[in-house]
Amino acid sequence: MTDLVPLLLTPGPLTTSESTKRAMLRDWGSRDGRFVEMNARIRRRLVELAHGEGRFAAIPLQGSGTFAVEGMLGTMLPRDGKILLCINGAYGHRMARIVEMLGRAAVEYETAEDTPIDPAEVGRRLDADPAITHVAIVQCETTSGVLNPVAAVAAEVARHGRRLLIDAMSAFGALPLDTREIACDAIAASSNKCLEGVPGMGFVIARLEAIAECEGNAHALSLDLHDQWRFMERAGQWRFTPPTHVIAAFDQALTEHAEEGGVAGRGARYRENCRILVDGMRAMGFETLLPDALQAPIIVTFHMPADPNFAFQTFYDQLRDRGFVIYPGKLTVADSFRIGCIGRLSANDMQDALAAIAATLAGMGVTNCGPVPVARRATA
Repeated sequence: MTDLVPLLLTPGPLTTSESTKRAMLRDWGSRDGRFVEMNARIRRRLVELAHGEGRFAAIPLQGSGTFAVEGMLGTMLPRDGKILLCINGAYGHRMARIVEMLGRAAVEYETAEDTPIDPAEVGRRLDADPAITHVAIVQCETTSGVLNPVAAVAAEVARHGRRLLIDAMSAFGALPLDTREIACDAIAASSNKCLEGVPGMGFVIARLEAIAECEGNAHALSLDLHDQWRFMERAGQWRFTPPTHVIAAFDQALTEHAEEGGVAGRGARYRENCRILVDGMRAMGFETLLPDALQAPIIVTFHMPADPNFAFQTFYDQLRDRGFVIYPGKLTVADSFRIGCIGRLSANDMQDALAAIAATLAGMGVTNCGPVPVARRATA
C-alpha cells in the first residue's frame, strides 16, 4: 500500500484544484447574507454557461447528479405525459428506471452502446406516436464515451412540437450546449464533472415558461424542482439544509472555469488530454471502442487486451499504487475498461499516466495489448 494520493482518471468524482478544496475549510450559515449571495452568483453563472439569460433559471438540488435527473423527469414530465427515452448506455437505462418508478408513460428507442442516437429515427417515432409529449437524451453517454447528436435531435423534437429534456451530466461546462440554438425545456448536470467541483450538488437549468407550468407534477417533496425554484426566487435560499461546503467549493470551481476560458477553454484542455491518451494507448497496441468521430473528450473506452497475462484487477491496483485511478468497463458489447480525460488534469499528467500504464504492463508481463479478435468475441 502507499499514501500517494492518486489522480482520478474517471468520469467523476474528479481530481480538483487545491484552491477548490481549500474553499471547503470555512463554515457557512445557510441563511447568512453572504451565502445567499453565493447561491445567486452560482445560479447566474450556470444560466450564463447555457446562454439562457432571461429565459432559463438554474435550480440546484442536494445530492448526486442522478437526484437532478430524477428531479427533472419527475417535475418536467406531467403525470399524464408520455416520454420517448433515447437510450445507448447505462444512464439512458437509469432514466428509464426512474420513469418506471414514477409511473409515467414511456417508450424507449435504444441503440447499441457504441452507436449514437439517430435523429431521423427520433423523428419517425414522434410521427408514429402523437401521444409522446417529451423526449429525453443523454448528451455524452459515459458507458462508452459516445457523444450523441443533441442539436440534431433537438431540431427534430422542436419540428414535431414536443419538448426535450437533456442529461448533460458528463459534458456540461466542457462541450457546448447553447440554449439559443438547442431548444429544450431543461438540462441536468452536477457540480463534480466538467465544472470540477466536488460531489454533493446536482442542478437543473430549466426554461422559465416550462418550469412555471410544473406545479403539482413532482412525485417527491425533496425533488420538486418547481417548489425549489419558487422558494429560491422568493427567498434566495434553499428550502432544506444546503450542502454549504460543496456550494462554496463549486463557487470557487466556477471562478476557475471562467479563468480558464469557460466552455471553450475547458473543452480544449480536455480534448488535448484525450488526444494524448488515445495516441499513447494506441501506440502500445490498445484499441478504442469508438472511432474518433464518435468519441467525446470525456472518457475513453478501451478493449481489454487478449494477452493471458492481463488481469484487470491487477492492472487497476498496480496503476493506483503508481498514482492513477481508472474505471472498469460498463459495456455489454465488449470486455473493456475506461480512462477519463476530465478533472484538474494536464497534458503532463496524461503523459505520466501513459508511462505508469506502460510500466504496469511490463511488470505484469503483458506484451500484446490488442483485443480478443472479433470472431472469438462472437463465439465466446
